[in-house]
Amino acid sequence: MPVATSSNIIIRMDIQKAKISFGEVAVAIGNAGGDIIATDIIHSGQESAIRDITVNVPDHSNTELLKRIRDLNGVKVINVSDRTFLVHLGGKIEMQPKMPIKNREDLSHVYTPGVAKVCKAIHEDSSKAYSLTIKRNTVAVVSDGTAVLGLGDIGPFAAMPVMEGKAMLFKQLAGVDAVPICLDTKDTEEIIRTIKNIAPGFGGINLEDISSPRCFEIEERLKQELDIPVFHDDQHGTAVVVLAGLLNALKIVGKTPETIKVVVAGIGAAGVSCSKMLLAAGVKNLIPVDRQGALVAGESYPNSMWNWLAERSNPYNIKGSLSEVLEGADVFIGVSGPGILKVDDLKKMARDPIVFAMANPEPEIDPESAEPYVRVMASGRSDYPNQINNVLCFPGIFRGALECRASTINEKMKLAAAEAIASVVSTEELNEQYIIPSVFNEDVVKKVRAAVIKAAIETQVARRVPRDFR
Repeated sequence: MPVATSSNIIIRMDIQKAKISFGEVAVAIGNAGGDIIATDIIHSGQESAIRDITVNVPDHSNTELLKRIRDLNGVKVINVSDRTFLVHLGGKIEMQPKMPIKNREDLSHVYTPGVAKVCKAIHEDSSKAYSLTIKRNTVAVVSDGTAVLGLGDIGPFAAMPVMEGKAMLFKQLAGVDAVPICLDTKDTEEIIRTIKNIAPGFGGINLEDISSPRCFEIEERLKQELDIPVFHDDQHGTAVVVLAGLLNALKIVGKTPETIKVVVAGIGAAGVSCSKMLLAAGVKNLIPVDRQGALVAGESYPNSMWNWLAERSNPYNIKGSLSEVLEGADVFIGVSGPGILKVDDLKKMARDPIVFAMANPEPEIDPESAEPYVRVMASGRSDYPNQINNVLCFPGIFRGALECRASTINEKMKLAAAEAIASVVSTEELNEQYIIPSVFNEDVVKKVRAAVIKAAIETQVARRVPRDFR
């Protein structure tokens, strides 16, 4: 079932008082499916009034509503603004100096000639870049715009608002400075080369919205060739939060990772990483499923990651479609597309089924339709309980990795992050409607940061031990 979406628009209109009343305008807006939230009088004269009317309107009714208003006798539409667009005017982030430059002496310290001694110090010992430049607390958020949200390949220009938003979240939630970088190329080698060339200025690289299967090679190569953390959030951020939610969901139904049957639908970047993470967490019986059906060992697939995953999952070599392999499954993990999971499929699952339907903006099954047949339901949407949101992961995981100057983000660090997120929900709070904390819960970043640092130290990838760990 499609999920209705809406937006707020501000319509500035000139209303001729002798021809039409504001009440008639309001009725017309309501008949077109709009809901008036606010109205502001900008100017009022004897003959006309200019008003700004804020209207919540379903996205599919937007065009029809404006047409009806423009057809009204005595109404002139001056301007239409979308509140979301207004938030993005001029971009959402800016750079600010940490101190003012008020005189020549200030200038001599931050720039020439004083800066030369700092440059020399770093030249003699490159590790000083962490203490004397922004490198210690700065992440590059890099995309080529080929797999943006639910939009797909929209290119680097159109991807920029997403990367800016991610930079805002890094700063607000974890105090990490992030720079959005969109590359105008889809060439794997060129992307790798470009990121390597800009890496000296950053303490970490967050890859974002790069299409599969190129994203696997890009990340793997950069992890091998750089000495700073490289993290493809679409893969690992999703996997970490999925595992966090699943750990808590399993507590509710009284099951363990080792004993459950898990079906993962959609074997792209997120699906592969979710599968790898669940296997690492102890799941024995995991069946990856794509359009062609279940992945089976011994088959040859065009995607090398599918071949890798097929050899390490589906232990009983079950073949068939999603509906067929769901028989007796305890858990469904969906990172695919809308509507692929049916109510009849839920009825085939094991006792107390757990369903994570994370396709966005329309999940694999409508949560309200699934509710009578599911014990624990989660989705990628904020308007339903249990949102699986990457924002729970990447701020804290980079906060920890930067503070201990980790050379990489390894599997143990990701598992630790998942367990930390899960632990934020206390035993008293845990229930079917609350298995995952809010992204605004301040304990999330604190606990993830601490867990990641501890795991980095234990796995010997930390090059600095923060004071509270000594």
